[in-house]
Parts: sequence; structure tokens; C-alpha cells
Amino acid sequence: MQNRKLTYLQAVNESLHQILDTIPESYLLGEDVGAYGGGFGATAGIIEKYPDRVLETPISEAAITGIATGSAILGKRPILEIQFSDFLTVAIDQLVNEAAKIHFLSNGKESVPMVLRTASGSGTGAGPQHSQSLENWLAHIPGLIVAMPSNAYDAKGIMLSAVKNNNPVIVFEPKSLYKIESDIDIPEAMYEVPLGHARIVKDGSDLTIIALGRMVNIAKNIDTPYSIEIVDPITINPLDIDTLLESANKTNRVLILTESIEKSGISAEILSRLIEGGFSGKIKRLGSKFSPIAAAQSIEEKLIPTDDEILEAIEGLMHEN
Repeated sequence: MQNRKLTYLQAVNESLHQILDTIPESYLLGEDVGAYGGGFGATAGIIEKYPDRVLETPISEAAITGIATGSAILGKRPILEIQFSDFLTVAIDQLVNEAAKIHFLSNGKESVPMVLRTASGSGTGAGPQHSQSLENWLAHIPGLIVAMPSNAYDAKGIMLSAVKNNNPVIVFEPKSLYKIESDIDIPEAMYEVPLGHARIVKDGSDLTIIALGRMVNIAKNIDTPYSIEIVDPITINPLDIDTLLESANKTNRVLILTESIEKSGISAEILSRLIEGGFSGKIKRLGSKFSPIAAAQSIEEKLIPTDDEILEAIEGLMHEN
């Protein structure tokens, strides 16, 4: 196989090119997705190839999401970009009260097959209004599928699965990963990473780390003497609790690691689902501090789980009676 190492951003861009090449109902819309190539460059080169299938929009996330919802009902498969996940707050009515509800309200007669891509999380010094991790908000809403690929391979494969799905899919892309190159080859051909299936990233026997998004890479790079198993849910809703529970029961120790704020976060949902599923071992969750994300790097990097905090949590779980 040809050696193809792509960055996360290159993988997303390649997937979008291939989707427009092969799925005629698909089109792109959002702020600066045309000549500028998207907020981070994910849509670069597409408007030149498909000038009639890239819609440059005004700065109105509500309008972008409303247009996508309406066109999806009429048979299109829109892929909209919301530049920063923080701006979902402007589109929340269209997402929560319209896109997520239409299949239910129409008694299954109508579907909304749209994909919303958005850059999420901290790590770039973008400040408190451009660095939030709000994925748990949308995972709470029936009718929305929520995914967070943690690497270039999954970022490419999730996009095709999302576009082919007949429900609205929200794909949170941790922007701190955009320039990170894959550690495995990325096939040039199109492929799907299935929604709703977790993956064992690393086998281990002493302790399971369930990590989401950016935290997967951080967990992989933790230097510890223990045999650590790392599980990436990939999809937050639906959550593949069976795979998570199997790993938890295997090691009998679990650390749930998220970039999103720990309080009322997705980590609490995973913890409760594991316990309800019969897990009786040691368990701890670790997420960001209950604080807005600072622009100053010296503060920002201390708000998300640090290596020292992760190591301390691992040691606590390994030695707790």
C-alpha cells in the first residue's frame, strides 16, 4: 500500500472532494467555504471544481442551518460548516427545534440528511468564545447524531458515513488536531467509519482510558509503567456502551478523559451508563475545569486535563483499595 500520511485537515478536505465527486445531491454551504477555503481550509479547492455546489453564506449561523435543513427535506444532502462550535449557540433553534424534530413530527415521512461540521475545543489560544467543547449539549437531543473523530483516518471515514445517513449528523472536529498527521496510512479510496461504533485504540490489561477527541492523542502519549487500554467512542450519540463496558470489565479500572468541562459533561453520562451496565470496578472521570477557556496559553493549557493530573488519576485508580 502506498504510504499516505495526511493531516486531519487534509483528510477532511479529501473526503469532501470525493463526496461531491460521487454524491450528486451533496453540496457545501457556510461562511467563507468558497474562495477562502473555509475557516481552517477544509473546503479548499472545491468551489473551483464545483462552482454551482458551494454556497457562500452571510454571517448568520441560524440562516445557514435553516437553509441546510430545508434543502435536506427536499432531497439534497447539504454539508454545512459552522466555523467554531461556539457559534452553534446561534443555530441552536434550527438544530434542536427543527432539524432534530422533523422526522418525528412528520410521522417518519420526512428526513433531514444533513451534516454539520464544526471546529471545537481549545489548544489554539482562540479565547473563551472560540474554544468551547459543547458536544454534550447536542448529544442530549433526540434526533441528532453526534460524532467527534480523534484522528485523520476517522475524520475522513466518518464524513462519508455522515453524508449517507438520513438523519442530521453533527461532526465536532477538534481544531487542535487539524495539523496533526495520521500515524497510519489513509486510503485514497473512499471508505466509511461507522457511526455508533467505538474502537480499541490500544490494548491493555491494567486500566482502561475512555478518551474523546483531542484526549485520545494525549492518552496515547502518557508515559506510565502500567498496561493501559485506550478506547475511543468516536460517536457520542449513539454511544457504543457495549464496547466501553467490555473494556471496563476487562481491566476493572476506568478513567474517563474529556476536553469538555467535567461538570454535567458527557463523562458523567458514560460513567453512569457503565455502572448501570453492571460495572463494579474503580472509576474516575477527568475533564476541563469549570471555567471559560483563557486565550493565554499558560492558563489555557492548565484548564484541560494536564499530563500530571492524568498520571495522578491513573496512580489513584491503580492503588485505591
